[in-house]
Amino acid sequence: MSRHSKAALPPLTAVRAFEAAARHLSFTRAANELHVTQSAVSYQIRTLEEWLGIALFRRNNREIQLTEDGLAYLPAVRAALNKLRAATERIVHRDYEDLLCISTTESFAINWLISRLPSFFLQHPKLDVRITSQNPVDEFGNESEEFTPPWIDVVLRYGRGNWLGLRATRLFDEEVFPVCSPSLLGGAHPLTDPDNLRHHALLHDEMQMQWRTWLLAAGMDDFDATHGPRFSHSHMVITAAVEGMGVALGRSALVAKELAAGRLVTPFSQSVPAEFGYYLLMRESAMDQPKVHVFQDWLLAEAAAFVQSGAGAGTAPATAY
Repeated sequence: MSRHSKAALPPLTAVRAFEAAARHLSFTRAANELHVTQSAVSYQIRTLEEWLGIALFRRNNREIQLTEDGLAYLPAVRAALNKLRAATERIVHRDYEDLLCISTTESFAINWLISRLPSFFLQHPKLDVRITSQNPVDEFGNESEEFTPPWIDVVLRYGRGNWLGLRATRLFDEEVFPVCSPSLLGGAHPLTDPDNLRHHALLHDEMQMQWRTWLLAAGMDDFDATHGPRFSHSHMVITAAVEGMGVALGRSALVAKELAAGRLVTPFSQSVPAEFGYYLLMRESAMDQPKVHVFQDWLLAEAAAFVQSGAGAGTAPATAY
């Protein structure tokens, strides 16, 4: 049994090791996160177990599992660390209270977010905004990682909503369908029938598999979906389509502006649901920050308006964990 009084606190280093190991269910991955050796994590866990007088993990060969006591202890440990981390950030990074740093993809920033930000600036003129396309999700989800100012406050990402250790709020889903320059509706092989796609280049981004999905939905199971130019970002594909280079598979959130301006058209009525959706990601502790709270409220309102306008597919925003 533990010899410590009820008022005593366990060693913080051991508590951090426990939380990381419990989250990963791996001493090795916890060690990588904490930048220490696996044996150091194992030692800290044993120290905490001896201090508490209970076993927190079951060791089964190379696998570990939380005991009932470990499962019961984890939520309180995680909540305490989150509160301590949030309080520390507020004290240490006080100069950044009026700076909101947003990470998102270039394509989403260019084709959806930036055009809507002026209304946010009008509502919150004293709040500065910094947008980056750096991908911090791995580090952002690592609750033990220290952030150097200006750190990322919120992340906007395209996915399934299952980012470990983060609060994920769905903004909207979308539909996927071919788009092209109006000039391709005429000519020797006008895009009046999906079969005429054989005479045009297919434009690809990182979501290449979606072309196969759409072609199958259109009844074209014998079509080669692999040919055509490839681009690393969706906004490059959209620009190529506007220039008449070929036919792109447009995601409704990213092509809405070009469709409304008439720079792109939809030659066919067939569309398919996108495999992923758009999400707002943040640490649970970030909700205590006024700047994050007001940005979330504004963003959810913009997302709901986008869905209601018919330009975006899917339901109203809902939180997923």
